[in-house]
Amino acid sequence: MGRAVPAVLRALDILELFGTTEELSIPEIHSRLGLPRTTVHELVGTLVERSYLAPVPGQPHRFRLGVGVFHLGSAYAERLDLAREGQAAAEEVAAACDETVHVAVLEGRDVVYVAKVDSTHPVRMVSAVGRRLPAHCTAVGLMLLARLEQRSLDTLFPPGRRLPGLTSRSLTTSRQLRDRLGAVRTDGLAQEYCESNEAVACVAAPVSDHTGATVAAMSISVPTVRWSPERAAELAGLVREGASALSVRLGHVPDAHLVTVADRGETFR
Repeated sequence: MGRAVPAVLRALDILELFGTTEELSIPEIHSRLGLPRTTVHELVGTLVERSYLAPVPGQPHRFRLGVGVFHLGSAYAERLDLAREGQAAAEEVAAACDETVHVAVLEGRDVVYVAKVDSTHPVRMVSAVGRRLPAHCTAVGLMLLARLEQRSLDTLFPPGRRLPGLTSRSLTTSRQLRDRLGAVRTDGLAQEYCESNEAVACVAAPVSDHTGATVAAMSISVPTVRWSPERAAELAGLVREGASALSVRLGHVPDAHLVTVADRGETFR
């Protein structure tokens, strides 16, 4: 990689400001980034000319994102593939923990595995891409159900209806499920211990796409012989990182402090 081009960096700084603010004027951009006002004028003019920014109707001195950004974002989104990106992200997590890693999506009351990487241990979870399991019995399913609106959840699991179990530890009532989902929402993480398999524990985190919607969940599955509170905490951190990395692959922009030009220590003449 060659040296970063300052003018390009400054133009990108301006565009990234509009990721958190709908409209800005040149004085506001100047104030937030610490760029010389003449530089802001020139860069904004260029971005308007190329349709990456556009004047606000009726307010020609205020600007917002233009259609050029939409075209680029749409082209990027069309090239995304959850299964492919999920497999790549799962491989990275599996390499770090040497346990089985899944990526799953919600389909009705079930989860469907769309990516999987096996552990190299002789004792490991047996599963396959394309396999379906009841969502309420799995960590990935609990994570995905926790992100549903209450109306959708009530449609899938009407109050008072008994739920099918896979083991003696599975949730079997809608009340148990709702209590559990409340904890998952609070933690931002889902765990299950022997609820889908008598000998396996799992921890899962949510995966978001470029719109911010939760589209999948990633889990790490571990035989109970290798499970402990310390191991659970370690894997929780790994699955959060892995799910976040997959979200970025899918175009999600996590909340982060914007780096200003002044933060990079640039000087202007």
